[in-house]
Amino acid sequence: MPTPKTRTQAQKPRPAPDDKAPSDAALRSAPRVLIITQNAPVPRDRRVWNELGALRDAGYEPVAICPKGDGPDAARFERREGIDIFRYAQPPASGSSLSYMREYAVAFWRIRRLARTIAGERGFDVVQASNPPDFLLMSVCFLKRRGASLIFDHHDLAPELYLARFGGDGGLFYRLSRLLERVNFAISDLVLATNESYKRVAVARGRMRPEDVFVVRSGPELARFGPVAPDPDLKRGRSALISFIGEMAPQDGVDHALHALAHLLQRRDDWHAIFAGDGPACAGLRVLATSLGLDDHVEFTGWLDDPELKRVLSTSDVCIAPDPKTPLSDASTLVKIAEYMAMSRPIVSYDLTESRVTAADAALYARPNDPQAFADAIAVLLDDPDRRALMGRIGRERVERALSWENSSNTLLAAYQVAISREHATSGHRWRAAKRSGRLAT
Repeated sequence: MPTPKTRTQAQKPRPAPDDKAPSDAALRSAPRVLIITQNAPVPRDRRVWNELGALRDAGYEPVAICPKGDGPDAARFERREGIDIFRYAQPPASGSSLSYMREYAVAFWRIRRLARTIAGERGFDVVQASNPPDFLLMSVCFLKRRGASLIFDHHDLAPELYLARFGGDGGLFYRLSRLLERVNFAISDLVLATNESYKRVAVARGRMRPEDVFVVRSGPELARFGPVAPDPDLKRGRSALISFIGEMAPQDGVDHALHALAHLLQRRDDWHAIFAGDGPACAGLRVLATSLGLDDHVEFTGWLDDPELKRVLSTSDVCIAPDPKTPLSDASTLVKIAEYMAMSRPIVSYDLTESRVTAADAALYARPNDPQAFADAIAVLLDDPDRRALMGRIGRERVERALSWENSSNTLLAAYQVAISREHATSGHRWRAAKRSGRLAT
């Protein structure tokens, strides 16, 4: 990978970072990058944190703007592992579409204000925004007039996410999400897509040029994910452990998993299940587990730190990805699947297009949206330890060969080389060119 350059000066790769502020000379010479996210704090958003780290290691000067979290992620500012992180407070959404609108409106203005302040102090060569929501680039598009290239990091199909979360077949908020998506693509110089399905959306729906869309998969870090010694105590005296890790929002299918486990309990009780994560649906899921008679078999742990998470996964006999089939999930890469594979775990998943692309023979696929079929697939694997071991080896090999973050980071850096090398005179007219070419057409 060639060393990145600012528009005026080459920059040699920097030595390993520490938490000391860089020198004035380094700030003047390193290409400066601002990455914005609203969906989760940094570094809990692992994709964004991996991107920041890859850019730092390649000689860029990355800065992050993100919402406040809990514990150490609640600080308004910190310099962690050589990366400046600026955080803002935002009101949590209660689950209704109006509450999300309020959360997004507050985030828009606080991101914009923070970006103006930071840019006034140091300026940026590239600005990247990671959705959802799809307004983040709009909150900082003024930086384009100052010479920055804009990159859209496409994590989710926002219109499909709206339908998956709130149902229905459209309406005002859905049409607004489609409009925001079109504007987002129109003002972007480059797009980072998480898979080929998202790249097709960027080209067909966003009218991006194929050469301006880079597929950067959300792969696990090999150094972070790897089997450790199992802990039999996690099975709570039973012979098998089933586990789920990740966000627990309405679209994530944890309710499907609980219904599947209720079916499984009717035929066998030799298992315990751990659900590691949290989200807006978690409280209701605990109530559902109780109503299904699962309290003695299901454990909700909340978010776990890396050592504890690896201990749970290394002890698990089967890992599950219960996301029901929707236009969103069928086109999306589920991060948890690749993380299960990195830990050499066999997987049960609904039969989704991109889940098959990721897992291939490392997963057993159930008929979509059928908890009984999902329970049947879990039972098949619980009864076949040799098959589980083979699937685990297949998954780890796939991650090492093609799906790890170490592979994805090369494409990320290639995209940034393109962004840095382009003259602002070209990107500065993209908005008007987009309108003329029809990329903003309704």
